[in-house]
Amino acid sequence: MTQRTKAGWKLEQSYTKLPDIFFSKMEPNPVASPELFILNEPLAEELGLDPEVLADEEEILAGNEVPEGSEPIAQAYAGHQFGQFTMLGDGRALLFGEQITPAGERKDIQLKGSGRTKFSRGGDGRAALGPMLREYIISEAMHGLGIPTSRSLAVTLTGETVRRERLLTGAVMTRVASSHLRVGTFEYAVRLTEAENVKALADYAIKRHYSHVLETENPYLALLQEVMKKQAELIAQWQLVGFIHGVMNTDNMTISGESIDYGPCAFMNHYDPSTVFSSIDVQGRYAYGNQPHIGGWNLARFAESLVPVLHEDQEKAIELAQNQMNQYKDLYFNAWHSGMRKKIGLLSEEADDEKLIEQLLNLMHQNKADFTNTFRKLTLGEVPIAGEEFADWLERWNERLARQEASPEEVRDVMKQHNPNVIPRNHRVEEAIAAAVEREDLSVMNRLLDVLRDPYAYSEDQTPYCSGPDPDAGPYRTFCGT
Repeated sequence: MTQRTKAGWKLEQSYTKLPDIFFSKMEPNPVASPELFILNEPLAEELGLDPEVLADEEEILAGNEVPEGSEPIAQAYAGHQFGQFTMLGDGRALLFGEQITPAGERKDIQLKGSGRTKFSRGGDGRAALGPMLREYIISEAMHGLGIPTSRSLAVTLTGETVRRERLLTGAVMTRVASSHLRVGTFEYAVRLTEAENVKALADYAIKRHYSHVLETENPYLALLQEVMKKQAELIAQWQLVGFIHGVMNTDNMTISGESIDYGPCAFMNHYDPSTVFSSIDVQGRYAYGNQPHIGGWNLARFAESLVPVLHEDQEKAIELAQNQMNQYKDLYFNAWHSGMRKKIGLLSEEADDEKLIEQLLNLMHQNKADFTNTFRKLTLGEVPIAGEEFADWLERWNERLARQEASPEEVRDVMKQHNPNVIPRNHRVEEAIAAAVEREDLSVMNRLLDVLRDPYAYSEDQTPYCSGPDPDAGPYRTFCGT
């Protein structure tokens, strides 16, 4: 393997210190003609990489070469996919290692679409340009919204085509994450039936993400508590901006609490809890309104995987896990309710606040009101929904605001901080991808990324991006493919 380090790579390999059942060492899968398509320069600088030098390292960003210090691996994991357990693994991903940033943070550097591995299960291990750009856009939008997420450092053309329903332009995405430890990684460990493997993985997760629990009475129970809190808060943040992940399989839920794997995801237009965009989610398992429940279901699978290390007595271990799981509902609701109160400017607490929020959501549903723009217009002092029922709600809301000590200016400031002016509207994302893929025109995508970088700015340049899709556009569908 040819190695280079001019850009400032400082890679470590802590994951390979785990038992080798958790990964497979790999040689790169070369591509024909790598060409950098887009580079996330601000992220490169955060990682301690020189963007100018990195822009000339297409061979690394495509997987033809590896940075100095890298020992490429494919990670092993499992997952419940639409409720069915499956043994999985990185079927088209290559983990270079962990970049140590100038801030002292440890970040996974992974290539997605880098070719076949031992976990490919018959797939070609490659990816198409469109889905890689989609993940780039959505992950950067989530970062702008302040929602924990993996991010995209670069998308690189391979000079090859990939065959799906038709021939598509091949590409590799460089993904950055706090780690790629998944709920499914723990499911994989426990299915191997050796408790020492679960312990080794749990010890690694604690050291990497939650070292502050090392001195607690039961660090493994504390790990479950921390992951549950992170996931509850993450899903609440999704709900608060109308984000629908689309494929909340346990292999897509991280131990770090970051959003990851942006396949058939999308943002809701008009408010409807049953909204589903994914073409394969025919039963609505991962609908918007189901996401909190599915988060709890996934965490229950995580809790089950920790049973071998929670206590030497299995019955006691199950009891500890169950007692912790019983707290999930409150953790989620408290995070969501706190966020919803801020979205409508409630800075003090009253007993009927929940009812006021519920009434607003019901009116939004009945009137097919745009989720983002309803809160945006309330923030701007506009009336988002016509009719007597909403006028009555508006009167009750204004009376409620008048009973708190905060000034109107303070209320608007808080609402602006919690109600984005813009989101990555689905039709805008598709427009940007089409221009890039069909015409090699990145200007549309770059303009979109510019307005999404600070979605709470309420600036004039964002205004054209606030509108929903054409009413005659028809239902929007997304497809797995990233």
